[in-house]
Amino acid sequence: MSKSIFLIIIYYLLFINVFAQKRDTVKVADFGALPDTYGNAVMQVQKAIESCRLKQNPILVFQNGRYDFWPDGAVRAKYFISNTTSESEYKSKIITIGMLIKNLKNLTVEGNDALFIFHGNMTPFVVDNSENITFHNFHEDYERPAMSEMQVVNITDNYIDFRVNPDAKYEIKKGELTWYGEGWKTTFFHCLHYSKKTEFVKYSSWDYFKKSRAEELELNLIRFHNINNLKPYPELGDIYGIRDVIRDKVGFHIRESKNVTLDDVKLHYLDGLGVVSQYSENITFKKLVSAPRKETGRIFASSADFLHFSGCKGLILIDSCYCSGAQDDPINVHTTHLRIIKKISPNKILVRFMHEQSYGFNAFFAGDDVNFINAKSLTSYSSSKVLKVERINDYDIELTLKNIPGGIEYNSDCVENAAWAPDVIIRNSRFEHVNTRGLLLTSRKKIVVENNVFFRTGMSAILISDDASSWYEGSMVNDLTIRNNEFIDCGYNGGHGNANDAIIAIYPENKEINYSNPVHRNIVIEGNTFKTFDYPVLHAKSVQNLIFRNNKIIQTFTVQPRSSNKYTFDLVACSNVILENNIYDSSLLGKNIFLELMLKKELTLIGEDKDLSLSSDLKLE
Repeated sequence: MSKSIFLIIIYYLLFINVFAQKRDTVKVADFGALPDTYGNAVMQVQKAIESCRLKQNPILVFQNGRYDFWPDGAVRAKYFISNTTSESEYKSKIITIGMLIKNLKNLTVEGNDALFIFHGNMTPFVVDNSENITFHNFHEDYERPAMSEMQVVNITDNYIDFRVNPDAKYEIKKGELTWYGEGWKTTFFHCLHYSKKTEFVKYSSWDYFKKSRAEELELNLIRFHNINNLKPYPELGDIYGIRDVIRDKVGFHIRESKNVTLDDVKLHYLDGLGVVSQYSENITFKKLVSAPRKETGRIFASSADFLHFSGCKGLILIDSCYCSGAQDDPINVHTTHLRIIKKISPNKILVRFMHEQSYGFNAFFAGDDVNFINAKSLTSYSSSKVLKVERINDYDIELTLKNIPGGIEYNSDCVENAAWAPDVIIRNSRFEHVNTRGLLLTSRKKIVVENNVFFRTGMSAILISDDASSWYEGSMVNDLTIRNNEFIDCGYNGGHGNANDAIIAIYPENKEINYSNPVHRNIVIEGNTFKTFDYPVLHAKSVQNLIFRNNKIIQTFTVQPRSSNKYTFDLVACSNVILENNIYDSSLLGKNIFLELMLKKELTLIGEDKDLSLSSDLKLE
C-alpha cells in the first residue's frame, strides 16, 4: 500500500469518527423554558424534547436554576407498571408525566446542576421504547412531597409536641389532623419512626395519632394530647414520617428501552415507587444520589423502593451511589412468575399474572427462552422458546411455544422469562436510613456486590429470595459474589427468628425443600466486615456451593440483641458449604452453626475458630 493511499484511509477514518461524534444542541430556553421563573415549564420542555427527533445525537440543555413542572399541559398516558397498584387501588393506570422521552435515540439531557421541582400528582420522567438515553447533572424534587414529616420537640406525661416540616401541609378539624398536598390528601396512612440517637427507622402506626387529639399551637407546631402509648416511644429530636400507601405514580419509569444512564443525578423524592426499569436492557446509575436535599431537613426520600428492576436484561450497573431514606428496598432486582392456567393446544398455554399490583405489562416477546418452574420447589424442570404472544386481557396471556413439556401442574406451576435476566454489578455505594432490606436480588445471571457500606438497614442488608406464591417474583441465583463490603448494625427490625434477622439472608420461599435439589447455586461471600449487635449473620436455605471465607465479624453494643435466632450461621437444606479462614470477635455472641435438613458432610470448616460450635436438627441421619 502506498503512503498516499494509507494517508487517505487515515483521513477518511478520522472524518468518519468526527462525523459520528457530531452532536446537535437543543436549548430548552429557545422554547421558552427559562430558569427561576416559577412558571410551568412542562409544555415548553416537552416541545424541546420533541424537537430532538429532527436532530443528530441531540443534547437537551438546561441552564442552571430552578424549573417548575405542573400537571396542567403535561402528557397523560396509560402505563402498567410493575409492583405499583392493584385494579381496585387505581384502575385507569393513567399517569401525568413531567418529561416523556418516547421512541427517541442518542439523546443526552444535560441539567447543568439545575433543580427540577414537580407539583401535584406527577411522574417526573418516563423513558419509553428509546435507546442510548443519558441524564446528567440535575436535581429532582417535589414542591410538596407525598411524605409528611414532623419532629418531636417536647414530651410530657400528657402530650407530645411536634414541629411539622415546612414542606408538609395539614389541616386540623375537630382535633383530627389531615395531611394534604397539591390536589391530593393522605387517605391510607403508613407511619415510620426515625431515631435521632440510633439512626434506626422503625415501623409505627398512624392509629396512635388518630386516637389522640391534635391542637395547633402555632403554624407547624402541633400538640397531640394523650398519646403516651405511642410506639416506638420517641426521644427529643426523633422524626415521624407519614405517607399514603397507594402507588398511583412512580418517580421515574424506564420501559422497554436500551442503554439508559443516569449520571450524577440527584433524586430527592420519589413518589409511589422509585425508578422502575421494566423489560429494559443495560441500565446504568453512576454517582446517583437518592436522598433528601439537605436544605429541606427531611429524612425520607421515597415512598417505597429507590431502584426497582422488573424483567430487565443486559447489565445493571450501580456505581458510586448514595441511597438514604427509602421506605422499602433501595434496590430490588427480580423477574416475574406467571402461573400456568391451562393447555390450550399442543403448543399453546394460557398464563396469568398473579399478584394484584403487577399485571398488564409486556412480559414475553417472540424469541424469548422460558423456564417451567415447579411452584413448590421453585426449581426449573423444562424450557422452551416463545413463538407468539397474544394478550387476552390485562391478566391473561396466551403463549405459543416451540414445545410444552409433560408433568405441568396447572393452576400451580409457573413460567419464567429466562431471556430477560440481567447481570448485576453494585459497587462503591452506601445504603442507610431504611426500615427494610438494603438489596433484594434475584437473577440467574452473574451478580457482584462489592465495596459497599450497609448502615443500619432495618432488615437483612442483602436478601436473596424467590417465590411463586406471594409476590410471584424472583429467579434462581446461579453466580453471586458478595465481597469487600461493610455491614453495620443491620437487622434491627427483625427480631422474630426468621431470615430478616440475618445480615445476609438467602431465603427462597420453596415449600418442598430438598438439599439435593436446591433453588440457588454458587454463592461466594468473602472479604466482608460484619459489625453486628445481634446473633445471626448468615441465614442460607436451599443453596448448593456456598462459600463464606475471609470475613471479619465484630460485636457491637449499639442496642441489645433481639433475635430469637441465636446462631451466627443458620443453614437449611444446603449442600457443599465451606466456612474458611473467618475472623470472629472474642466477644461475639453465639459463634455457632445450626444445620437443618442437610447432611453434616455437606459442611466443611477450613481454618475456622476452634470455639465455633455446631448443632443440628438434621432429620436425615
